[in-house]
Amino acid sequence: MRRVAVASFIGTAIEFYDFYIYGTAAALVLNDAFFPTLDPVNATLASFSTYAVAFAARPIGSVIFGHFGDRVGRKSVLVASLLLMGLSTALVGLLPGYDTLGIWAPVLLILLRFLQGIGLGGEWGGAALLAVEHAPKKKRGLYAAFPQLGPSVGFFAATGVFWLLSSALSDDAFHSWGWRVPFLLSFLLVGVGLFVRLRISETPVFAKVMEAREASKVPALDVLRRHPRELLLGAGGMVVAYGLFYTATTYCLAYATGTLHVSRNTMLGLSLVACLFLAAGTWLAATRSDGAGRRRLVLAGAGLAVVWGLVLFPLLDTEQPVLIALALGGALFCMGVVYGPMGAYLPELFSTNVRYSGASLAYNLGGVLGGAVSPLVATRLQSAFGSSSVGWYVSAMALVSLVCVLALPETRERELD
Repeated sequence: MRRVAVASFIGTAIEFYDFYIYGTAAALVLNDAFFPTLDPVNATLASFSTYAVAFAARPIGSVIFGHFGDRVGRKSVLVASLLLMGLSTALVGLLPGYDTLGIWAPVLLILLRFLQGIGLGGEWGGAALLAVEHAPKKKRGLYAAFPQLGPSVGFFAATGVFWLLSSALSDDAFHSWGWRVPFLLSFLLVGVGLFVRLRISETPVFAKVMEAREASKVPALDVLRRHPRELLLGAGGMVVAYGLFYTATTYCLAYATGTLHVSRNTMLGLSLVACLFLAAGTWLAATRSDGAGRRRLVLAGAGLAVVWGLVLFPLLDTEQPVLIALALGGALFCMGVVYGPMGAYLPELFSTNVRYSGASLAYNLGGVLGGAVSPLVATRLQSAFGSSSVGWYVSAMALVSLVCVLALPETRERELD
């Protein structure tokens, strides 16, 4: 179990590092590098649109990797998703900007971002199943906490690398080549991830399915036939986690540096502090879910988020570093309380022969609704109605998730057949 925990944690940390460096770059530099002919608001929207492409691709990745994960096995699919995600990320660091390639620069950027989304669409479900299907029944929440910590560590690493480069380089150097370094580091990280993942075994639960020849022929269709309610409500439950994260990180980074004129280094440093709140909320809720129940903790996190959405931007608009850290940290703590138990909760909603597809689709469909559109909607709302409207939007997403999870059952006592 120690090797499984390490493999699921390191793999998700690397893949989410790859995913998050794009979000940070989109907020800070991609508008200038790839959309220099647009005015600032439209350039930011264009940058966030390329960012959103990956969320549209993630459900496709869930179907592709979920199909083979439910028919061939969890381990081999996780290796393939890591390779796709890592290489497409590293190639962004080598991609010339608009000044060199013209219109082909943003076109190729969108293609690489799409491939990133395909890769990540297959990552989370496999990593969560790796932990949950190996774990004893009474410790599934504990072991699922390890892949759930991957986003916290990946975000911390991504933000930390950008903060170091921003601090060490001049503004011109950062915008011309410094922002590419975090992407190029992905070449090294892929090698580390492959080394760890190739040393793990297939999950015993899935091995029994293969021995009994009970593998689904078309897992995605079987999910729609047999688990439509769990799929839709599970996706709805994930909306607030995505909405909180990408509003509090990607959008708030762009808003604070562009509209409030808080320095880039200050915001990156405060984002690092806020990430600690995310890790704490994730670990606390995931490990407590074995005793208190997954559903109860997810509901608590969504309820807190309804309230926190209303205070997020009043705190941010003070432009005071301590209050900005509180605003971001509180939002990410709420996100962690929802997100932590989901590592065990979503897999437990589906039967073994379609679990990879079902959990992945629910997780990534929630990303389309909560992650892809939130920076775009927030940018439009703020420009039209002011920052308080963005807070109401966050609270509305939390309310949607609250209602969806209320309609789902508790699962911690279920057997993984």
